[in-house]
Amino acid sequence: MTYKHLSREERYSISILRRKGESCASIASTLDRSVSTIRRELKRNSTDTGGYRYEHAHKLAATRSLKAGCRSSTICERSWNFAKKQLIDEQWSPEQITGELIERGMKPISHETIYKRIYKDKSNKGELHKHLRHKVGSYKNRSLKNDKRGQISNQTSIELRPIEVDQRLSIGHWEIDTIIGKPSGNVLVTMVERYSRYTLIARADNKTADAVSFGLLRRLAPIRSKVETLTYDNGKEFAKHLFIDDILESQGYFAHPYSSWERGLNENTNGLIRQYFPKRTDFGQITDEEIAQVEAKLNRRLRKCLDRKTPNYIFFNN
Repeated sequence: MTYKHLSREERYSISILRRKGESCASIASTLDRSVSTIRRELKRNSTDTGGYRYEHAHKLAATRSLKAGCRSSTICERSWNFAKKQLIDEQWSPEQITGELIERGMKPISHETIYKRIYKDKSNKGELHKHLRHKVGSYKNRSLKNDKRGQISNQTSIELRPIEVDQRLSIGHWEIDTIIGKPSGNVLVTMVERYSRYTLIARADNKTADAVSFGLLRRLAPIRSKVETLTYDNGKEFAKHLFIDDILESQGYFAHPYSSWERGLNENTNGLIRQYFPKRTDFGQITDEEIAQVEAKLNRRLRKCLDRKTPNYIFFNN
């Protein structure tokens, strides 16, 4: 049997399951891995002080892989075909594709592997790179560098978020993001409650921290009794997170850069909103009534994950 290295997503799962107190055998069964693989991973990549942290573990493993010259990656053909389709047809980012693969229960592919495949395709005169949102230069392995994107002071990492949030046991835990429309124009602030999938959408004049914070608070302050934690993207528009926590009496957490799959529900919801407001929509020309209509449609939609109940029903009856 050919050995396959653990992915970033699998290491994230190991970190969560260890925090829940799961045994190596239980984790191995969940990930369909051998017990020896899990034990070896925990032994090699845990720290003396912080235990097992998946981001640190993945950096250690990636560094060893590069030193050993093991850069090739074998991935599931079905998952790769899905990734190519979403990239070409929908212009999804590799991070969004990774998150959706996990949401669908398909064999995951890390966004780093997707980027590598795209760059390899480009070097072979392919055109996959033309569907990325940003012009590509030389490949940079994000897992090995000190990322400077959206550095925000006094962040609390998602790794410190209570395990109850991951388990979706109660109302009150929100994922937060923004949707960009016309460049330098209005943006949408999207808020999704993890347990009920209840969605709120606020318009902000621009992507500054002041404007985004005002839009967020305008929608969440009236229901602050149902707000306990907020999990943000790593963008600088959320730099006022301490001010938001002070008003809402909440606790904010930040996902890792280039790890949007850590907020997979929010990313999926943004995709649903994009069905009504395509890319480069001028949100300044959209009325508040139109935004409210989209929000209402999402919240009254029957969800299989909610036993065919609506987010409205779950949110207001718990």
